[in-house]
Amino acid sequence: MPVQSVFRKVCFAVVATMAFALASCVARRVDAPSSGGFDVIIEGGRIVDGTGDAWFYGDVAIQGDRIARIAPPGVLRSATAKARLDARGLVVSPGFIDIQSHSRDAFLSGDSRVVSKITQGITTEIMGEGWTNAPANDKTLASVTAVDPGVAPDSVNRQFVGPDGFNAWLEYMGRRGVTPNIGSFTGATTLRVYAKGAAQGPATPAELDTMRAATARAMQNGAFGVASALIYPPGNFASADELIEIAKAMSPYGGVYISHMRSEADQFLEAIDELLRIGKEGGVPVEIYHLKAAGVRNWPKALKAIAKIDSARASGLDVQANMYPYVAGGTGLSACTPPWASADDKLLDNLKDPATRAKIVAEMNSSRTSWENLCQLATPSGVMMVGFQKPEFAKWEGKRIAEIAADMKKDWANAVIDVLLATEGQAGMLVFMMDEANVEFQLKQPWIKFGTDAGGVDPDSAKQLVHPRAYGTFPRILGLYVRDRGLMSLEEAVRKASSAVATRLSLQDRGLLREGMFADVVVFDPATIADKATFTQPHQMSVGVRDVFVNGVQVVAGGKHTGAKPGRVVRGPGWTGRVP
Repeated sequence: MPVQSVFRKVCFAVVATMAFALASCVARRVDAPSSGGFDVIIEGGRIVDGTGDAWFYGDVAIQGDRIARIAPPGVLRSATAKARLDARGLVVSPGFIDIQSHSRDAFLSGDSRVVSKITQGITTEIMGEGWTNAPANDKTLASVTAVDPGVAPDSVNRQFVGPDGFNAWLEYMGRRGVTPNIGSFTGATTLRVYAKGAAQGPATPAELDTMRAATARAMQNGAFGVASALIYPPGNFASADELIEIAKAMSPYGGVYISHMRSEADQFLEAIDELLRIGKEGGVPVEIYHLKAAGVRNWPKALKAIAKIDSARASGLDVQANMYPYVAGGTGLSACTPPWASADDKLLDNLKDPATRAKIVAEMNSSRTSWENLCQLATPSGVMMVGFQKPEFAKWEGKRIAEIAADMKKDWANAVIDVLLATEGQAGMLVFMMDEANVEFQLKQPWIKFGTDAGGVDPDSAKQLVHPRAYGTFPRILGLYVRDRGLMSLEEAVRKASSAVATRLSLQDRGLLREGMFADVVVFDPATIADKATFTQPHQMSVGVRDVFVNGVQVVAGGKHTGAKPGRVVRGPGWTGRVP
């Protein structure tokens, strides 16, 4: 790393009257070495700095891994630089932070360039919904194949066994080389399996102690908090009381409780109440993953949900949310079966048993259940099959459950079970359940942030259908919803994509264009930025993002990935800089 000179200028204003208190301000600048100049100067762009403040014209100079200067146009004209980029007519902004990434497979054993993400302008990915590869022990290793198949071989996961497995997991991914910065919450499902395995039932006092200890250790290892996924077994076997105890364990480390709530449909408002209770009694901020009201009969609840969140915030509870800008969600096909069927990792065994299968089918066909019956909510015509990795199942790719059931000459529930058995449970689905008017209304809320809820994909090697959000989330917001529909200002959208997430995660040196901050920078054309990926043709790159820098290294040039992997591990506020 080039030698850099960092100085802090502190100014104090003391006002004599009793009405004013001592005020201070701090500014920091990284000066270019006198001998070498800057590495890169981005000239003449419209700077949208991530604060939400109005844009202004200026030049951005990068030296090493930091933003060295931000100056009015022309001030740096005589400065020397190894490279100059003309950004006239373009926007220069902080890199976008994806608060809900599923790129663990890419970072652990796949293509860690995550091309579909980087070309959106995403420079930092935050993982952790429900399941993480650490903390790890024999119980999690026994469940990982059922809960999280294909992400990493057992020989890799065994490296994360031990009290500091969460740190070992982060370090392993970082050493492989990654294009974006990476960090993670710790999965609430992982914590439960770590203590109790995949069994149903309340945790014993001893198991709760184990969960609390594992939570504290993960926070010390750099987790941003705890992330739950409460519609998927075995994570949804956890009670609110159990989650409160976990929240209390992370509270001293500044952690956030973030949740795919227990319901986004028939019990949507009740699920928000549970989230608020966990935050209040656990003493932690709370965040909702992919806020939505799912199913036509639940669409009117969206306004009530926003009112409930606003009311909680007005009372002093720190609750916020994030979302993706699409009317369909995506998950595993097994989510169409009742959670108890997957207890103890025995879903396939239960589906093969005739009597148990009949019980499962009856519950799947029920219009009202105690669990989130996604296929009923969307209807079999509103569920598209995706994610088949073996060529023999290509005939089902992109088809609706209703079509497959008709081809099989079976009812939809039995057709789903046959697909799950044929694929050994490894089938995905896109679920069309949301209302576009609700999507637009949610996007305008000041406490909303953005997340893809997707993993990074390489369009040159991808074979199966994926949700288009893997390619288009951030360009879709900036193009369709900002430029074309005017739902929010460009400045506000960039804030929600960058500094709002950094603030939520206590990332001190990212999320803004500021002198001294890490040089995660995006240069895009506000007139052309747009998503191209669709539900039936998802492997299409977004357009309009011209240049992307991660830690001062150019990873996208002229809209193309450079192949560089300068990403680093980022950690939460409980990290002390060393393994405890």
